[in-house]
Amino acid sequence: MALQWYPGHMNKAKNQVQDRLKLVDIVLEIVDARLPFSSRNPVLENIIDQKKHIIILNKSDLADPKVTKDWKLNFQQEGTNSIELDAKHNKGLGQIKSLIRSELSDKIERYEKNGVKNYQIKAMCIGIPNVGKSTILNRLVGKNVAVTGNKPGVTKNQNWLKTSIGIDLLDTPGILWPKIDDPKVGMKLALSGAIKDKIYAPDDVAIYALNFLETHYMDQLQEAYGLTNADVFNHTTPQLLMDLTKKFGYKEDYDRTSRRIIEDVRKLKLGRLTFDIPGEFYEE
Repeated sequence: MALQWYPGHMNKAKNQVQDRLKLVDIVLEIVDARLPFSSRNPVLENIIDQKKHIIILNKSDLADPKVTKDWKLNFQQEGTNSIELDAKHNKGLGQIKSLIRSELSDKIERYEKNGVKNYQIKAMCIGIPNVGKSTILNRLVGKNVAVTGNKPGVTKNQNWLKTSIGIDLLDTPGILWPKIDDPKVGMKLALSGAIKDKIYAPDDVAIYALNFLETHYMDQLQEAYGLTNADVFNHTTPQLLMDLTKKFGYKEDYDRTSRRIIEDVRKLKLGRLTFDIPGEFYEE
């Protein structure tokens, strides 16, 4: 399932990000902690190139904490610092300022030697839709200056924001890349809510989710839906979807079952899950 979702404002935003990059000292790349690889925009990665940047693993309260730690180590080994964040519940935000200043310590020191005191750091926030970027900005600013919503594509403009941590932030719209060729990446983005629900077939995403859960989170899958080993191992994944439809009392309404599974994943009915596993995503 190759997905395409690239409104005109996103193409314009991509160009504006490239133009304004020279105005900032550092880039804050916000990703979904459940999808540390799949929620990174390869187009934006190419744009920021050698610019100093930090990866913010937001929505860490939804992700598998063990896998999040593995991802932080993975990014560190690649030469990029990262922090885990739960902006919705205001957890971890205090780390941002210290990490930014650490990344820019050489530049700040040069300014101070030249007599510039309290240099005002300028940062750019980038990320795909629905990774919680606007929530982070609102927390840092201390009021609702960025529009938030549990759907992709809410922010449409680029705005400079003054924060309570002494850093100027440039907000940007969530930008997806023109075409998602990797079917599994598309499935993961759809499952997390980064892509509008009307774009994909719910049964495709639900079958992908069930298959992934069977491989990585079998205990949670069985507990959530009261399944035995025989229920899972003696059936194909599509058959499991049909069995769950009957179990839920939905007759043959497989789309309804699929939407329920997707919502259950998003609402933690199956616990904290991460759908990108370090080491595996390169093979997918």
